Amino acid sequence: MAIADISPVKYGKVLAKALPKVIETREEFHHYVEMTERLDRRAERGETLTPEENALLALLEQLVKEYDDKIELPYSPPYRTVLYLMERQGLRQVDLLPVFGSRSVASEVLNGKREISKTHARKLAEFFHLPVSLFI
Repeated sequence: MAIADISPVKYGKVLAKALPKVIETREEFHHYVEMTERLDRRAERGETLTPEENALLALLEQLVKEYDDKIELPYSPPYRTVLYLMERQGLRQVDLLPVFGSRSVASEVLNGKREISKTHARKLAEFFHLPVSLFI
C-alpha cells in the first residue's frame, strides 16, 4: 500500500480513535491485540478494510510484535514444555511413543526423572514443528 492511497484526514480520524503508541504495559498490549483481532475478524468476514484501517492494522501488529519480543519468558525445564504442548494439543503419553521409543522412557522424561536426549530433542522438534532449542 502506497502512502498516496491514504487520506491524511481519514487516517487521522482512525488514529484518533485507536490512539496507538509504544506499548509499555500488559494492559496496553491486550488492548492493542484486541483492536488487531477486531480488524482481522472484519477482514475474515469479507469486509473490505479501508486503506487507513489497513495502515492502522499494520502499525498495531508492529507495536504488538515489538512489545511481545521484549518479554522475557521465565525458564521452564524442557520436559514441562513438552507437557504444555501435549496439553494444548490434547495428546497423551502414548502419542509420543514414536519420539521416545518406549513407554518407560516417555514416562521418565515426562516426569522430569530423565533428561531429554539430543536425539529426543530433534524428534520432539520435528513432532511439534518447533525449534530444537525448546527441548534442550
